[in-house]
Amino acid sequence: MLKRSVFLALSALFYSSCAFSQLFDGRTGQETSLENLLSRVQAGHIVILGENHGLASHKEQHLEILRGLRAKGLKVSVGMEFVNYTDQTYLDQYRAGALTEDQFLAAIKWGGYSFDFYREQILFPALAFNETTVGLNISRQITSKISRQGLESLDEAEQALLPPAFTLGRESYKTRFMLAAGHHCKSPLNCFTAQSAWDDTMAWQTAEFMQAHPDHVLVIVVGEFHVQYGGGLPDRIRARLADARLVTVSQVNGEGMLDEEKQEQIEPSLTEGPRADFIWISQ
Repeated sequence: MLKRSVFLALSALFYSSCAFSQLFDGRTGQETSLENLLSRVQAGHIVILGENHGLASHKEQHLEILRGLRAKGLKVSVGMEFVNYTDQTYLDQYRAGALTEDQFLAAIKWGGYSFDFYREQILFPALAFNETTVGLNISRQITSKISRQGLESLDEAEQALLPPAFTLGRESYKTRFMLAAGHHCKSPLNCFTAQSAWDDTMAWQTAEFMQAHPDHVLVIVVGEFHVQYGGGLPDRIRARLADARLVTVSQVNGEGMLDEEKQEQIEPSLTEGPRADFIWISQ
């Protein structure tokens, strides 16, 4: 007990306020504080952080939230979009020190964004308190195959890796996806099916984790489009976990934005409602 108290005290020292004036309530559009966000989170909650990938300011916001939750005495685990659920063993070995970082990154075939943006989030959960980091996603090989050739192209072994009762994302999410990315796809429907496999797999793994660890807070780091208006990952989590308690944060890169452009990011959609529970605009 003393060990955990000391640990929490040290966490509180690292927990410092960010630019509160840039954190907004998604429903009212009013400025709010990080303390208010943290007050919404209790044991058993899922916090979804929708980031711009590879952005240092968003990484720092992740850490502010993680440290703040720990300072409240909560058990904090982390879910990662960029780690496949089939690579969980490698993730556990890396966190336990059984694999070096280079060995881990080679084993999971890490590519794209620098690991520097995600190392601290992955290592944040404390092994001593049975906190963990969870790989949430499905192999990009599978989603790439779906986007090129369709769901029916998967062989039996590949189909077995899909979530049970796999379901496409809702219609409003599909509409936004088509507007944002459909023109890049030879088959927009196949691309949306791949996107839905991405979301539904993460939702499945989230539901499995929370059912096994109801006393934890799971903080998920994922791309912001998956969070917007609740249509991607939040929608699929609620479909798979009926009593899911979610707090969503839309992280917006405000660098170079005019005030009116920032306001556009904050205002709820007339058709879909708030962009997220909280909107955090970085400079």
